[in-house]
Amino acid sequence: MDRIGESATLKVTRRAAELKARGIRLADFGAGEPDFASPAPAVEAARQALACGFTKYTPGSGTPELREAVAASWRERYGAPWSAAQSVITVGGKAALFELALAVFDEGQEVVVPTPCWVSFPEQIRFAGAVPVGVPTSGEDGFRVHAEAVAAAVTRRTRAILINSPSNPTGGVVEAADLREIVRFAAERGLLVIADETYERFVYDGARHASAATLAAEFPETVVLVSSFSKTYAMTGWRIGYVFGPPAVIGAIEQVQSHATSNPTSFAMVGALAALQKAEDSIGPMIAAYQERRDFLIPRLAALPGFECRPPAGSFYAFPRVAGAYRPGRQGSSAFAEFLLEEAQVAVVPGEAFGSDEHIRLSFACSLDTLAEGLERMATVLAD
Repeated sequence: MDRIGESATLKVTRRAAELKARGIRLADFGAGEPDFASPAPAVEAARQALACGFTKYTPGSGTPELREAVAASWRERYGAPWSAAQSVITVGGKAALFELALAVFDEGQEVVVPTPCWVSFPEQIRFAGAVPVGVPTSGEDGFRVHAEAVAAAVTRRTRAILINSPSNPTGGVVEAADLREIVRFAAERGLLVIADETYERFVYDGARHASAATLAAEFPETVVLVSSFSKTYAMTGWRIGYVFGPPAVIGAIEQVQSHATSNPTSFAMVGALAALQKAEDSIGPMIAAYQERRDFLIPRLAALPGFECRPPAGSFYAFPRVAGAYRPGRQGSSAFAEFLLEEAQVAVVPGEAFGSDEHIRLSFACSLDTLAEGLERMATVLAD
């Protein structure tokens, strides 16, 4: 356990909850949790499943109906080749990534990860005994992932390349040409490319998401894909994710899950199936609302003293560089985040947790009113 630490995002969430319990009104930009309601068809389907007694064990890798539905969804949208048998339904996307790490990483191996990156990637890799190897991305080009830089980080000890696009925390993406080159390069060397596409619907300005699913038929032993219902369908608490990949990898994950969680929650899977089948129409308006929030937030963030921020290409996070706002007593992202929490009652996550101590992460998965209030509070304390 000395290898890993607590999730920084959950730590901020806990601290924010403590302050709210004391009656302090926060502008909470900490948690990456949609403020939309879960789709009504999902809620009703789960309610009916409970009422009908669908509360027993299911097959450990998820219900056949849901496995088939998620495979069909990716096949229809991206031409993915995976069958239901090449999927595992997991207890959230986080469990899919954790079980994958335990299944395929060995002691002393390396996993290449573009940075800044989600807080749990390095910790899961270390827990499995492997070593995360960061590939820095730059805010100057929107934290894009470049194939040449990724390839340069590969050594004889590399086991996998982990790409999160759109990225948490930066909103950066990998372009289709770079993604193809990364997958081709990995296939030549017998490496896995693990694509965390949890935020694949959250792209802006009319852009199209570059999915590794489009390459899986050409490189069937290379591509592993993880996603989740949490963000796309605002179903964070339902804890339903999934993973696709080569049969050997999927079989290994099934073995891990059989000893870790057994099946995901039965009635939650019924709700997830209903979301896939009946809630597609809810996604477009939600993404439009996120774009409106992004377009409201970013220029106002960039105008704050000491802040630098470009519009993220995807996800629902802003990752401004704030080193210009550091002062005695608030040097470093952790001290600066604490300053904003205590002085402005604004909750953010320090960039140090993601691999950059010059940045902070703000979630815009909240209302425009909350964004406006938080920005006003930050402007006040920074001016003082």
